Amino acid sequence: MSLKLRLASIWTPQGARLSMLARVERATTAALDALVAKHAPGKVAGLKVAGAGSGGGLEQRRAAMASAHNARVKALVESIGRDGAIRAGREALFPVGKLLGEEARRELSAGDGPDDMERAARVLYRALGIDFTLERVPGGTMLMRVHRCALAAHYSPEACEILSAADEGVVAGLSPDYAMAFERRMTAGPKECLARIGEVRR
Repeated sequence: MSLKLRLASIWTPQGARLSMLARVERATTAALDALVAKHAPGKVAGLKVAGAGSGGGLEQRRAAMASAHNARVKALVESIGRDGAIRAGREALFPVGKLLGEEARRELSAGDGPDDMERAARVLYRALGIDFTLERVPGGTMLMRVHRCALAAHYSPEACEILSAADEGVVAGLSPDYAMAFERRMTAGPKECLARIGEVRR
């Protein structure tokens, strides 16, 4: 484990968290903008919603990012239906998350193993206001339980399902040896999100 990763996982300055959040906002919102331009071009002009690049602290910026995502997902749902919007959104957001994970992996000098992946994920999730625990279970599988998510209070269920594909992509970017899939999300009613992380068979 690199010293940089070890230190960042213990404490990340607010300026660094704001920078991470802004990067996530730019990448994810751009992907949704491209989908709206493709499937609902008539709605593009109405999406002047401030994102995480605007002023304010972490909580304000998280809320602004979620609002930007919600507006774009709503436009997609209205144009191509709920199922179509979720399918197109998840296909577009997974590679965005993977790229963000790869960037974080390089910046933090993280290795491929599960401990480095977990620490690097905590650094990113801290910027998003997400707290989780990771449980090792038999068969090389891990369960990630999200106990707190600052975005869950703002996201629509559809936006959460789409944006969770970016989270799954982040894990793939942090370590090519693991893949994550969400099994339940707070925005659908449960008190915690649950995702299963398993080793990639080659």
